[in-house]
Amino acid sequence: MLGSTCAVCAPTIPQTPPRHGVLARTTRGIRLYLATPRLRGLLAIDMAVAAAASIVLVNTVVYVQGLFGLDQSATALALACFGAGSVLAALGLPRVLERMADRTVMLGGACVLCVGTCLAIWVPNYGWLLPLWGVLGVGYSVALTPSGRLLRRSGAPEDRPALFAAQFSLSHLCWLLAYPVAGRMGAAFGLPATALGLGLLAAIATGVACLIWPSHDEATTTLPARQ
Repeated sequence: MLGSTCAVCAPTIPQTPPRHGVLARTTRGIRLYLATPRLRGLLAIDMAVAAAASIVLVNTVVYVQGLFGLDQSATALALACFGAGSVLAALGLPRVLERMADRTVMLGGACVLCVGTCLAIWVPNYGWLLPLWGVLGVGYSVALTPSGRLLRRSGAPEDRPALFAAQFSLSHLCWLLAYPVAGRMGAAFGLPATALGLGLLAAIATGVACLIWPSHDEATTTLPARQ
């Protein structure tokens, strides 16, 4: 009995490291994201992508069935052109990224989106709409596809799930802003004004990305490692 008592009392209880609060753990991904210059640039590119792609995803049916008087199959074909451009660009990107920096490629894709969205102001007929939607699909894929690489090299392995979750949340916030603009402007001011407004928004976001994403960005993050 005495031996058992001594055996229980003898070991010292290990000290556990202090844990962060629930709020700190919950928001770490977003704080880590916004503390990283390249990811702030990615967020601006997300805004450019959302602005440009909204004219396709929201207003294609208005262009095809409202403006050109065609049917649902023509609408599906227009959306398929956007998807085909996106897929073809994604297939060719691995070779491009072997030769060019992520920043250059993604900003180039954002510029394609800006130009394509502004060209949507003057779409004269359905025959012009199809290749333009294909070009927008290319820009969409080029601007977004390398984002996974940025996230992986912007934090420690244990922080990557939080970073990917932050990217999901913040990029969808951009879509939440762009969708109503595309829909309400289209209904209130017409398609040319909508394309102009979204093109300007995409151009501003792309300019912001150029400014806040350093061309030589070696730092991973400014947040301390998780304890």
